[in-house]
Amino acid sequence: MKQVVKAVCLLPILAAPLFLVACEGKARSEDKLREAVEVKGQKTAIAGKGDMSMDTVARDYVALVLELGNHDKSYVDAYYGPAQWREQAEQSPASPADIAKRGNALIALLPEEGVADGSLDGLRLHYLRTQLAALVAHARSLAGESERNFAKEARELYDTEPPRQNFTSFDPFLQELDELLPGNEPLSARVQAFRQQYEIPVDKLQEVFDAAIAECRKRTKQYIPLPQDENFALEYVSDKPWSGYNWYQGGAHSLIQVNSGLPITIDRAIDLGCHEGYPGHHTYNALLEQTLVEDRGWVEYSVYPLFSPQSLIAEGSANYGIDLAFPGEEKNRFEMEVLYPLAGLDPQSAQNYERVMGLVDKLSFAGNEIARQYIDGEIAPEQVAVLFEKYTLMSPAKAKQRKDFVDAYGAYVINYNWGKKLVADYVERDTNSAQERWQRFAKLLSSPRLPSSLDW
Repeated sequence: MKQVVKAVCLLPILAAPLFLVACEGKARSEDKLREAVEVKGQKTAIAGKGDMSMDTVARDYVALVLELGNHDKSYVDAYYGPAQWREQAEQSPASPADIAKRGNALIALLPEEGVADGSLDGLRLHYLRTQLAALVAHARSLAGESERNFAKEARELYDTEPPRQNFTSFDPFLQELDELLPGNEPLSARVQAFRQQYEIPVDKLQEVFDAAIAECRKRTKQYIPLPQDENFALEYVSDKPWSGYNWYQGGAHSLIQVNSGLPITIDRAIDLGCHEGYPGHHTYNALLEQTLVEDRGWVEYSVYPLFSPQSLIAEGSANYGIDLAFPGEEKNRFEMEVLYPLAGLDPQSAQNYERVMGLVDKLSFAGNEIARQYIDGEIAPEQVAVLFEKYTLMSPAKAKQRKDFVDAYGAYVINYNWGKKLVADYVERDTNSAQERWQRFAKLLSSPRLPSSLDW
């Protein structure tokens, strides 16, 4: 959700030893991927019409993603393939229109999809076809060939059709919050005043996040075997349109950034620890790299285009992973017993805070509707932050930040809550125990599944 990190080893990282290991891990990952490519004898350019293996299409798909990144610095969220491929892409004179045409040509070269039997090869074919279609759609948008429309973006870029919401459906939650936090000020102001009591002091952030991430990792490792030597570096940044970000480096290593430019409340420690780390983005990327890139040589997973169906799975699984790692009252209990004391907060008030924030969370889908109306031109730009304050109860600063996010990422907002619901439906279907849910979750994280193949 910002420009892709290219000169990784030059960044000022707080956890320097972890960071040096991450750079070494990236180099090892490139070596393994290069070996996989050589073993499979993949071609590096489209050879023309006729039979073409999925491996060759995959290699050309990687090239197109990297080339489109020349025109949208947010597009390539992660890349850990050979540096030579990226260098070649950076020299490409191809315009977005050219890239769209080449993407369509690649789709035409793919074999027809067979029975949706859930086989890895079938899922891979569906993945390549669907990701390429999203690449073409984004390229055409950058070329000015299509007008912005929220539902169209969701369908073409994220492979899904999210439900529309009526603002009146959120009135019961707003009414309950109004009763829990009585006063004469606007409800958003009362909620923010309440939340300020639970902000983590700046000098306590490192200690609180270390404890939260360690617990997220411990709970994840109980059920998911993580790659050997996996790790991450943690960095605090500011002036970003997001609260946290995982920059996957390859070699089972990540750079996780936390935005300390806005106040961070106590509940966000576990949320960010799970979402960005375990069992969220870091775990997802490490498993894909291990099972699909290293074990199978599927090079298409060495690159992650942000505006693509893969993002719905990535964000949805990262948010669902919070509930999976801390089911029921376990999150609140761990916060009370461990995080509140570390932050110097009163644990006796934790349950009241949990109740209020649970209601606030139920308002998240209102944000999707605000984004839809804004993108579709139904509301003026100056109304956006006002509506975020009214229906999602954000502070003025946070509401402005959210508008900036919608300006930058459009319909991407659906990936967090709608994506979480789709992942939850997939994981919890016909599962009756925590062990079964974790197994289904791990299966999702290490497979080529996209939103339209979750039922396979």
